Amino acid sequence: MSDCPVTSSDAVRQYRSGRWTASYLDSTGERRRAQETFATKTDAEVWLSQVEADLTRGNWRDPDAGAVNFGEYALKWADERELAATSDELYRRLLRLHILPGFEGVDLDQITAPKVREWRAERRKATGATTVAKSCRLLKAILETATDDELIRRNPCRIRGAGKESPAEREIATVEQVDALAEAVGIRWRLMVYLGAYGPLRPEEQAELRRKDVDLDAMTVRVRKAAPELNTGERAVGAAKSEAGKRHVVLPAFLHLDLRRHLDWHAEKGPDGLLFVGEQGAPFRRSSFGRKWRKARRTVGMPDSFRFYDLRHTGHALATRSGATFKDTMVRAGQSSEKAALIYQHSDHERQKEVASGLDKMVRAS
Repeated sequence: MSDCPVTSSDAVRQYRSGRWTASYLDSTGERRRAQETFATKTDAEVWLSQVEADLTRGNWRDPDAGAVNFGEYALKWADERELAATSDELYRRLLRLHILPGFEGVDLDQITAPKVREWRAERRKATGATTVAKSCRLLKAILETATDDELIRRNPCRIRGAGKESPAEREIATVEQVDALAEAVGIRWRLMVYLGAYGPLRPEEQAELRRKDVDLDAMTVRVRKAAPELNTGERAVGAAKSEAGKRHVVLPAFLHLDLRRHLDWHAEKGPDGLLFVGEQGAPFRRSSFGRKWRKARRTVGMPDSFRFYDLRHTGHALATRSGATFKDTMVRAGQSSEKAALIYQHSDHERQKEVASGLDKMVRAS
């Protein structure tokens, strides 16, 4: 015989088996029945009173809301974001390689804090700490949106410090090493090294520099756009990284000859001509330039960990030593926040010796 109610009341009923069920009207007026049964009438009434209290306080959540596949929700989340091309590429790569393999087949409400900790521990064994931190931040952001959408009650990705990156201190090149790298990379690309260090311009900013952006008399370079190269090889031409990224960079006078020669010998013709093009006249590519950079780095004796992007760190350090203020370095590098600028602030042993020497001179003079 089917287990159907044998008592009749609006909210609490007893089945033929002796167990009890409860039902209530949700916030839309639809009657909903408990997804579980209860051993006693009292248990059913206690459960019902808790539900009614949640409805009164506005804390009630549809018990079926979290039955949404995480993989589908995460991809939709990425689709709905207005992301820069490089950020979109990064997020989708992190999802594909690190997050979806762990959670693609489960619903949002099945993701628990212990499961997140287990996933993070597995990822830490399989890949680098920086990638794990980025993946944790992305997972937390997706689940935070799910919380806002009232699909889950609480974000289960809440491991303290999991999204924090602790990269190693980047090495700073000396003036002599910058000169040696510029010489070793070849005459067509030497200006790129100098602009990376003394601009300090991002590689994607240099990729979109045009003849009309260079003022030889004023020794300035105007940064208007950026063209980061995606993993597909395509360049995503767009606005500078931020409003602060749109700027005029005043270059040191010693670069005048290099700048003039580059315009005469290597830049594309016409006002809109690209400043940096390859031997065949095509825009420079990360892959081909990367080979030249690695060869130059070996020639100079720089460590493999020294990336082209680290020239920006060098530029910040040298500008500070020359007397530039914190705000000066932010403006030169096109950074919109102090937090971003602090990434490039260094105080190595040589700088500490300079500070100590300055204190010594000041105290002796007094």
